[in-house]
Amino acid sequence: MDRSALDAAHAAAVRYLESAGERPVGSSTTVEDMRAALGGPLPEDGEAAAQVVAELARRADPGIVATAGPRFFGFVIGGSLPAAVGADWLTSAWDQNAGLFVLSPAAAVAEETVLEWLTKLLGLPAGTGVGFVTGGQMANTTCLAAARQAVLARAGCDVAVRGLWDAPRVTVLAGEEAHVTVYGALRLLGMGDASVTKVAVDGQGRMDPQSLRTALHAVTGPAIVCAQAGNVNTGAFDPLDEIVEAARERNAWVHVDGAFGLWAAGSARHRHLIKGVERADSWATDAHKWLNVPYDSGLAFVRDTAAHRAAMLRTAAYLQPAEPDKGRDNYEWTPEFSRRARGFPVYAALRSLGRKGVEAMVDRCCDHARLFARLLGSAPGVTIANEVVLNQVLVRFERTGMDGDGWTREVISRIQRDAICWASGTVWKGRALLRISVSNWSTTEDDVRRSVAAMLAAHER
Repeated sequence: MDRSALDAAHAAAVRYLESAGERPVGSSTTVEDMRAALGGPLPEDGEAAAQVVAELARRADPGIVATAGPRFFGFVIGGSLPAAVGADWLTSAWDQNAGLFVLSPAAAVAEETVLEWLTKLLGLPAGTGVGFVTGGQMANTTCLAAARQAVLARAGCDVAVRGLWDAPRVTVLAGEEAHVTVYGALRLLGMGDASVTKVAVDGQGRMDPQSLRTALHAVTGPAIVCAQAGNVNTGAFDPLDEIVEAARERNAWVHVDGAFGLWAAGSARHRHLIKGVERADSWATDAHKWLNVPYDSGLAFVRDTAAHRAAMLRTAAYLQPAEPDKGRDNYEWTPEFSRRARGFPVYAALRSLGRKGVEAMVDRCCDHARLFARLLGSAPGVTIANEVVLNQVLVRFERTGMDGDGWTREVISRIQRDAICWASGTVWKGRALLRISVSNWSTTEDDVRRSVAAMLAAHER
């Protein structure tokens, strides 16, 4: 075998990862620059594999954003732990189709093992099922497909067989600040935005249980409640215990969107935030966020495994399914039929960290978020807009005689152009804000202080 292409990829990857801590965090390249570097007609003749890989690394480099680095604080994006990167390289080299047990017993058992580890780590009920999906969007979609299957079955309709054409209307109740992927999932599942009854939230975006109870009493048909563990802006958690209590009065399914916040369960200091999470029916999270594994690592957990499999299962004569209790066919738990073996990087990350390592990583990121809030909030003209309960910090910049929204957006633009660190903007409660998400395993206190200095310099100059 000619290993020159693998050697070229390894060399380029190591160069990038070794430089991630000091390279500019953002990219100033333009679409025209990238088209000039990567575009053009398809060559008539092929090129040597090693040359292709080396040239790709060189040409793409100006357009690579250092999201894996320690000073990237945008969009709740974690980096990738070394063990997870190594396992991801192996996953590509092994090239396993993880859909059927017969095609990769190793992939099947790795995912089975991860399920056992994570149900205990996250405090989910024994016997819960899991689907390894692309990310938070498909995790919510998979869970809500199972929810739709279950609540309509209670109403006498098998939606997997009959579809939605003559099914009872399903009402979905979600907080006013529910994440956009919940709505994306409902569109994909044929229920649409109009199926949602919005429930009032408090000043930090937490669903109000009494408003939920009132809204549920007005519902006559099947119902699904979408709760949130980790508001995408504030990091706040819905009061899950009270939400489940209200939902049980109406026999409603409770789904928890915990894309990043569900990992608080791994920390003794922060576990109180998700009190009652184990009483829900389904849970969506994304391992690329706070477990720090490469992308393509969403996780859809469902308590009712029969509803989960009924929503996802397809059969065909040419398949070779595993015998009952003699192997896991992963395709039975996800919308995809064939896919890469996503479980290996998650397995490697968890094994490299252990329970104590997961806890330390969550706690460290939360400590860094509080340090951001303390240092920035003590500066003139800077206000912290949220209660910092997890890893999210919302920052407002004010300057005398200037519009606060305009000035905050200008500071965000300066921060991104300076590229010492990178954070994104948001609009929350009608105000423009800087949104800092601390999710990277490699971020240090020095990175926080260096980033604060850059942010304040952008504000003061």
